[in-house]
Amino acid sequence: MSASFPHLFSPLVLRGHEIRNRILSTGHQTWLAEGNRPGEALIAYHEARARGGAGLIVNEAARFHPSAIGEAPDLTLIHDDAIPHYARLAAAVHRHGAKIFGQLSHPGRVTRRMTDGMRGVVWAPSSVPENRFHVVPREMPAEMVAEIVEAAGAAAGRYAEAGYDGVELMASHGLLFAQFLNPAVNRREDIYGGSEENRLRPLREALIAVRRAVGEGVVVGLRISADEAEEGGLDQDRVLAVCRRLGDEGLVDYINTTLGSMAGPGASVHVAPPMEMAPAYVAPKAAAIRAQVSVPVFVAGRINQPQVAEAVLAAGQADMCGMTRAMIADPDMARKAREGRAEDIRACIGCNQACIGHFHAGYPISCIQNPVSGRELRLPPVPPAARALKVLVAGAGPAGMKAAVTAAEMGHQVVLAEAAAQAGGQALLAQLLPDRAEFGGLVTNLLTELRLRQVDLRLNTRVDAALLRAERPDALVIATGSTPFMPRIEGGETGGHVVTAAEVLTGRARPGGRVVIADWRCDQIGVGLAVMLARRGHHVRLAVAGICAGQNLQQYVRDLWAGRLHEAGIEVIPYARIYGVDKDTAWFLHTASGAAITLEGVETLVLVEGNTPDMTLQREVAGLGIPSITVGDCTLARTAEEAIHDGLVLTRGFLGGLADPAGERA
Repeated sequence: MSASFPHLFSPLVLRGHEIRNRILSTGHQTWLAEGNRPGEALIAYHEARARGGAGLIVNEAARFHPSAIGEAPDLTLIHDDAIPHYARLAAAVHRHGAKIFGQLSHPGRVTRRMTDGMRGVVWAPSSVPENRFHVVPREMPAEMVAEIVEAAGAAAGRYAEAGYDGVELMASHGLLFAQFLNPAVNRREDIYGGSEENRLRPLREALIAVRRAVGEGVVVGLRISADEAEEGGLDQDRVLAVCRRLGDEGLVDYINTTLGSMAGPGASVHVAPPMEMAPAYVAPKAAAIRAQVSVPVFVAGRINQPQVAEAVLAAGQADMCGMTRAMIADPDMARKAREGRAEDIRACIGCNQACIGHFHAGYPISCIQNPVSGRELRLPPVPPAARALKVLVAGAGPAGMKAAVTAAEMGHQVVLAEAAAQAGGQALLAQLLPDRAEFGGLVTNLLTELRLRQVDLRLNTRVDAALLRAERPDALVIATGSTPFMPRIEGGETGGHVVTAAEVLTGRARPGGRVVIADWRCDQIGVGLAVMLARRGHHVRLAVAGICAGQNLQQYVRDLWAGRLHEAGIEVIPYARIYGVDKDTAWFLHTASGAAITLEGVETLVLVEGNTPDMTLQREVAGLGIPSITVGDCTLARTAEEAIHDGLVLTRGFLGGLADPAGERA
């Protein structure tokens, strides 16, 4: 047990299985499956969290009935020949002292069920439209419901045969079993609908089938949304009644709580709540359930630091804390906390970009701060360099800081020079947006890594030819970032009221009372700036050059901010690219039709444009004969994810080739 976190590192016993601590990696989609089964990449991913000290790992939901399966790389558990694949995953987790539970899920109406580019048949309790994927499902016949119940039991038996310690059935996030519980969605009049007893029947019978299949030695749990937090969703009182009933009947050994529903844009944000949501904000909902049931209660929802989890446990709000994204950002989070090194943890900042953002974009999971996540096999630890080099990194934005950390990890002597008085680059601007201060944690985390690796960080130091001649490095990593792109705007050079987003955020410009934001980027800056100015009392119109505000954001974050724009009364004009401006009017072109869009009564036009690479140093050192590479925005302005990935991957390859040109490295 850790002296700093006594509750977090106390064991929990479930049905004879001792879980070494209260740290849980909840079931979450990784898209690392191979042939819809655990392969080497998924095994390496979960093994890293087990090695890092997690107490319990729940692998992502396996589809257990053909009616739930499309072409996506989800896990499935329908046939016995899958058992050896799951057994290898279980063995890898057990090797490091962690326990593993297997999750079972059916989406019901919350899916498009795509196959070969086409929508498939979607089944649900009743033919009630769904508000996110815009599906009107087909009602399941009673025979199919009974078949799904038995299929859940059969899949649970396969988990048990594979050596799993437990099985978790999903009735969360508006998925199938939750749909049966909900009278607004379940309008059946047979034995699976109508009364509360009948609506509970599919879930209750599935849990009975699971217990029958796994025997008495395997843990059986339920994941459920404590409140679906949407109009027509399951509310807290109804969920409490379900949990009491199942607990009293001894059908579950624990209840794993979350919040929200996948069936609508507003409630979906709770599936992976971003930094705008308060830490541990779901814990009071879990506590309400815990007060009324006799089994342990788990909770997840923005528990990204061990001290947050400790507070939840100490307050008696839950018995175990889901810290999934905390361990995506830092797989060794649990071990560091147990060893009293909490300050060394790379804390999750809740950006959602590469974890669930990758999933929604159709790519395997990762983390903007930790490119190794999801790439454990492709980016294994690098052995020490064959010979130490003196490496100079120019620029201490995210790319430069990660490059410096990487070079130091390889055993090189590293100098990191930053022209500004503060490290952080573009991330320092991002943290100034409303409710986005936590983005600055990315910089804090990288500064900690620099300190731990004893990198020589020199602020107010611009790298130029003279400095390079004085330092005489063996290698140069150029991470000088980018500069704002300024579009040609008719009248903009004489208007005097055209400013940039950076000028507004840093206070160098003070917008007038009536503001138009010309948002070419369609990301966090435009929507955040609009809400920030509206909160300050400005009249704001947001003209975006995309199809909607926040088009390039992860969809949960986008939808959250769409709601905030609406609440703030901000007019959003889509398909609008800035063309011209005079003293009180801004002209835009409709990007699809080319027609003019005229916005009058404009006191200040704020430009949210892209950036162009700063190639000044690249040109200056071209003839000096120093081996060099570019990383991050000075290669091409993108996001922090690409910058940090460059800093790790490109630096590894570049320095590896210089330090060991003969290829002697392992």
